Amino acid sequence: QVHLVESGGGLVQAGGSLRLSCVASGRTFRLAWFREERRFVAAINWSGGSTTYGDAVKGRFTISRDGAKNMVYLQMNSLKPEDTAVYYCAAKSAPAGPYDLWGQGTQVTVSS
Repeated sequence: QVHLVESGGGLVQAGGSLRLSCVASGRTFRLAWFREERRFVAAINWSGGSTTYGDAVKGRFTISRDGAKNMVYLQMNSLKPEDTAVYYCAAKSAPAGPYDLWGQGTQVTVSS
């Protein structure tokens, strides 16, 4: 039904930047990014006016949303080797529901 597709992962040097993108094929509400093993990275509400970040990425990553394009982004700056992981886009199909929509994941590798 609703599909999420991530892109933008790759290999970068420590201190570099990457921008992840996720497009949703259907209506979504709160959107979030997680990384293996289901560790919370960032979330944004439907309007883009409220954001939340995990402690490990606060000050370095920025989540944003483009409602017109039905997309969510994760700008990752000052990347560290510890950021290496598979990153997943997740969404809620209902405003009060769980994160029940998940993408396939995109690999981010940060070399020292």
